[in-house]
Amino acid sequence: MESTRKQLIELLQKQEGHISGQQLSEALDISRTAVWKHMNELKKDGYEIEAVQRKGYKIVSSPDKISTNTLQWGLDTKWVGQHLYHFDQVESTQEVVHQMAKQGKPHGTVVIADEQVKGKGRMARNWDSPKGKGIWMSILLRPNLPPFQAPQLTLLAATALAKMMDAHGGITPQIKWPNDILVNHKKVSGILTEMQAEQDKIQYVVLGMGINVNQGIEDIPFDLHHKASSLKIESGQDWNIHETVQQILRLFESTYDQYVDLGFKEVKRQWEHYGYRIGEEVTISTMKRTWKATLVGIEPDGALRAKDQGGHEEKLYSAEIHWGEGGYHA
Repeated sequence: MESTRKQLIELLQKQEGHISGQQLSEALDISRTAVWKHMNELKKDGYEIEAVQRKGYKIVSSPDKISTNTLQWGLDTKWVGQHLYHFDQVESTQEVVHQMAKQGKPHGTVVIADEQVKGKGRMARNWDSPKGKGIWMSILLRPNLPPFQAPQLTLLAATALAKMMDAHGGITPQIKWPNDILVNHKKVSGILTEMQAEQDKIQYVVLGMGINVNQGIEDIPFDLHHKASSLKIESGQDWNIHETVQQILRLFESTYDQYVDLGFKEVKRQWEHYGYRIGEEVTISTMKRTWKATLVGIEPDGALRAKDQGGHEEKLYSAEIHWGEGGYHA
């Protein structure tokens, strides 16, 4: 059903004028009655379809609403989102994709929800995911990588999101190590990467993205006003969630393909271009000491490189970083 509907959408999308029910029936190898039923399902999604006797069907307008059909309409990716599932509400898109991974769903499968009731971030923190206000999405990946390189996928996803926001204009995104996207020192997006692996092989990765898109200031809890925001608040305009999702998937695919072909070097360069406070001094605390250091960049294993005032470089995997703006710690 999913494959047939997607093929139908592609045929309608390519056709400038009307296309007959018989042509669709032959192309899809289904009955004309089945074609009619699929058209009715598209109408339920909000598509306006013109049906003219002896001419056939034509899409007059597409809806703004988010659905599997509307997201795949015009999505010109090769593998990301070719299997895409939309839900009105889930506990967590991460958990849905874990279940799908165990069922054998393919690389590039995407799950997106209008609302999460148990959304989660790093370190089991809750992620507020209000209905219709943001993008709550997880992608299933089956990379041919050793497990120690899995952190690179988080860094890769962060660069794709930053590039999407940058291309929109009106805001300047920055990536706060390792997985937050900030605008004006406030968090608008987070990334959660979870992995199932054997000692030397990744079975699958679930890469989750939570993006605050159209929340107003009244939608942000008061105690988070100093460190959380949305794309709408920071840009001063509403964002089309449907188009934004498609842009993310296109950029993620191109960034991932480039990574597979050329390795981590370009991801590293792009991440450091957007890196929050890279080249600036911060205060770092560990269990042993507190010191001032300049953030230098990132390592292929995901570590943050910092240089102390004596010129000694250190790789950080876990530390409390006093960023100096917005009350952030990591």
